[in-house]
Amino acid sequence: MKHGVYSILKARYLINEDANAAKNWRFIVFLILLAILMIANTQRYEQKVFKIIALTSEVKELRSEFVDRRSELMKLKMESTVSAQMEAKEIFPSSVPPTKIKVKKEEEKGFFSKLW
Repeated sequence: MKHGVYSILKARYLINEDANAAKNWRFIVFLILLAILMIANTQRYEQKVFKIIALTSEVKELRSEFVDRRSELMKLKMESTVSAQMEAKEIFPSSVPPTKIKVKKEEEKGFFSKLW
């Protein structure tokens, strides 16, 4: 038992001249490459998570700005706001209400209507 633990601590299984040492080295290199791949994958995942968080907050900001601009536009389109701005330019609302103008269009007489 003591000899087995001592040989593992000394890494004799890696420096022996037999074929097992080469297999052990290949396995260790495989594990190292797998660990590097997992670390790189985790790093890319975290970068994407941070980007998603940043884009989500930007979307919230833009949505609130959109709502503010839309309410501002509604306020500017109100008749009272428009009339107040026109009064500053000395253009006043008419005291006479508007009337609807109807235009009667004459029917065009085509070739067949002339025959009948």
